[in-house]
Amino acid sequence: MGELRTGMVEKIAAMQDFALYRDLAWEGTFEEYLQIVRQNPQVTRNAFQRAYDMIIRYGIEEYTDNKKKLIRYNFFKDEMHGGADAVYGLDIPLMRLVHVLRAASEGYGPEKRVILLHGPVGSSKSTIARLLKKGIEHYSTTPDGALYTFDWVNLDDVGMAGTESARFKCPMHEEPLRLVPPAWRDRAFRELGLSSAQHHVRTEGDLDPACRFIFNRLMDKYGGDWSKVMQHVRVRRLVLSEKDRVGIGTFQPKDEKNQDSTELTGDINYRKIAEYGSDSDPRAFNFDGEFNIANRGIVEFIEVLKLDVAFLYDLLGASQEHKIKPKKFAQTDVDEVIIGHTNEAEYKKLLNNEFMEALRDRTIKIDIPYITKVSEEIRIYEKDFNKEKIRGKHIAPHTLEVAAMWAALTRLEDPKKHNLSLVQKMKLYDGKVLPGYTQDTVKELRKEASREGMEGISPRYVQDKISNALVNDLGEGTINPFMVMSELEKGLRHHSLITNDEQRKRYTECIGMVKREYEEIVKNEVQRAISADEDAIQKLAANYIDSIKAYTLKEKVKDRFTREDVEPDERLMRSIEEKIDIPENRKDDFRREIMNYIGALAVDGKKFEWHTNDRLRRALELKLFEDQKDAIKLQTLVSSVIDKETQEKIDIIKTRMIKYFGYNEVSARDVLDYVASIYARGDTK
Repeated sequence: MGELRTGMVEKIAAMQDFALYRDLAWEGTFEEYLQIVRQNPQVTRNAFQRAYDMIIRYGIEEYTDNKKKLIRYNFFKDEMHGGADAVYGLDIPLMRLVHVLRAASEGYGPEKRVILLHGPVGSSKSTIARLLKKGIEHYSTTPDGALYTFDWVNLDDVGMAGTESARFKCPMHEEPLRLVPPAWRDRAFRELGLSSAQHHVRTEGDLDPACRFIFNRLMDKYGGDWSKVMQHVRVRRLVLSEKDRVGIGTFQPKDEKNQDSTELTGDINYRKIAEYGSDSDPRAFNFDGEFNIANRGIVEFIEVLKLDVAFLYDLLGASQEHKIKPKKFAQTDVDEVIIGHTNEAEYKKLLNNEFMEALRDRTIKIDIPYITKVSEEIRIYEKDFNKEKIRGKHIAPHTLEVAAMWAALTRLEDPKKHNLSLVQKMKLYDGKVLPGYTQDTVKELRKEASREGMEGISPRYVQDKISNALVNDLGEGTINPFMVMSELEKGLRHHSLITNDEQRKRYTECIGMVKREYEEIVKNEVQRAISADEDAIQKLAANYIDSIKAYTLKEKVKDRFTREDVEPDERLMRSIEEKIDIPENRKDDFRREIMNYIGALAVDGKKFEWHTNDRLRRALELKLFEDQKDAIKLQTLVSSVIDKETQEKIDIIKTRMIKYFGYNEVSARDVLDYVASIYARGDTK
């Protein structure tokens, strides 16, 4: 048994990256650190430079959206943690955030501001802050993100050791180059070759009170011999960690009676007063406030605008002057990114509070709205309701899509012009092409609705209702769009953030819009399943292409049976084109468009396939459906008696629904029943 246990321990031990552990546990002399700085000056970067470089390190993707060049930062996909905190559909706000970090890293001014993420509840503000904290934590463990701090050692030799240890850790994880006095710093860096054009090192600020106290005492001890003082310094690799409260801080406002500003700037350690003899000895002070421990990294302020005014002064000083004022000590330099977030209601209070003018002036506000693109909203729900997380359950096709459509519709403003419906506007925003509307239309729509996305339904509400549907399914292990829409609608009666009946009525109307849209989607799918006879549709496509080719070139085609030259089959061409509403006076344009498309493919050495052109594919499928639907009487599905031949045809359709569209047996049957009921009502358009 003992051998077995030893073997198991060894297996676990073999998983450790011991080389990484050694790198992270590195320590050396100040001289050795100067060599590291000369070889790799980026170890001395400030917090903003490090945060910006960390984001850029993961790479970018450039793309164009409505004639606007946008950048997607791969960092926000959170691939290092399997996408657990991935942020979707917010590329423009994230671009603004990264631009602020870049300007701050260059020293252009934003480094003196509080970055304020502002938006409605559930819009990813906390997720973005959490991602930055996780990211900088991980970055500090990589060679690119390496940074260093120092400890004081051998203090017992000079009578400065405490009772606990002869080693004193720098309490605020200072940059070791701060040990070089500011008066000689620039000259020293220049002469050491650290400030050439290739290697530019700038270290601003002074040591924290405890390190400054020890430094001054040692300088006195050695008669001002700085080199001897450096013998008491051991530089070590610094790994940022939120859990260990190293370089990453988080502050959350609580009850005013149980909170004071020492939570930000530290407090006296009364137990150590007896050891050091005075409460003005900085070694008897706990530099463990959020600003202290977040030095060199990031501090997050949750619901920052709920802060008491007493905290405000510390926040303003830390942002503008990069200084904090611990109790009984001089102002202390800090180097950290300050990021806060707040919701809409709290921000409105700030605008109306004249006492908060100083905070408004020192804040860079970045709006984080809800997503208005359906395809991006779907990705949020797919992350939470994927096959790994809902084992044994089947989510029917379009279930998450209808939830996302409804969420997006609640966030959109009614179009003021262009004769658009709200659903059409939603489709245009999602990149769909609608006849008569261009990318300029979308730009105009976005301009006229500047607050779009700042109101509406939170993704959290939708996630809760999908969860309800999963729990409440009828034992068949399948949930479908109607179950989710029912949950969404029922929940509106008790939604805590819906403040009036008019808003509730609007959200209910949006559910009606989604139901109509879903009806069209499944009718289309059933039609495609019925017309999915590959041979039949290939023949139909070949006949159509032959006819329009002859028509546009003013030639004749060979009759398949008589082999005689005959005129192109106008009746066939129009029967297909009418299915996608091509009027008589536009038929020539459409036919030329298809021929140009085929020609462009040929130039690229590609072969034309009927399904590669979306409009033509839809027309051919509808035509084949029209020809075949009488062979399969869908209305008979709602009848209690189905003959064997019809049942076989229905089984073929069901198999195609499962194979091509992702249904299972239960959800395919449900959809066929639903579409059959539509046809039974005579709604065959």
